[in-house]
Amino acid sequence: MNLKINYEKKDGFTPIVDGGNGIIRNITLGIVSLKKDGVYKGLFSASETGLVILSGKCDVKAGEEVFAGIGERENVFAGRAYAVYVSPGMGFEIKAVTDCEIAVCGAPAEKKGKIRLITPGENKQKTVGKGNWQRDVYNIIDDSVDADKLLIGETINPPGNWSSAPPHRHEEDNLPEESKLDEVYFYKFNPDKGFGIQKVYTDDNSIDETYTIKNNDTVIIPRGYHPVVAGPGYELYYLWILAGDKRVMKVKDDPVHAWLKNT
Repeated sequence: MNLKINYEKKDGFTPIVDGGNGIIRNITLGIVSLKKDGVYKGLFSASETGLVILSGKCDVKAGEEVFAGIGERENVFAGRAYAVYVSPGMGFEIKAVTDCEIAVCGAPAEKKGKIRLITPGENKQKTVGKGNWQRDVYNIIDDSVDADKLLIGETINPPGNWSSAPPHRHEEDNLPEESKLDEVYFYKFNPDKGFGIQKVYTDDNSIDETYTIKNNDTVIIPRGYHPVVAGPGYELYYLWILAGDKRVMKVKDDPVHAWLKNT
């Protein structure tokens, strides 16, 4: 099973993950790349959408709402994100004020939430882990946003550091112990020629995959534990998108490695 997808940057909208691909059903991902004054129009009739501005500045119109000149970071390592939540069936338009790149994250939804601008100051930041598994996590679309399925955030690993440590999973609908959520990671590196390693594995080893990840790669996580490490000298960023029938984030640590939380 190949869970890794390579994305080659090009102008306009490029689909990366299709929720109907037979691997996961709850998440779609595409990237919009626009030159200054470029325009992209989207409409997903059966999906809610999170627009995360990765770099540059743009105007976003969704329904009757207009958010002008949003986005302030040169790249994903240079500050927190602006994002816009768009409910299903609501058309939107992105117009580039500068060259910009936007992640278009979707999940099938019926509930029509309220259009919402999320500013950098509303990103909830926390530092988790210790030693060489310490990293910064930023929640962007969480339970403070009236969404149906989507949970979206960003994580930055210092050079050589691990994320998802101890390794965790969210593959069974077994609340309150564990929730069932699909997940997708989209990566960038600083400097951009960097690399990292992503592992996805299950208790029964029916999935046991290890990938070298590079700038603009994507890995689909339908189930299993999924630790990731940045190569020496390179910061690792990943956009994480979670979605499931129950919008609850409850993970189960790999019992072999759970002792890390007690160090």
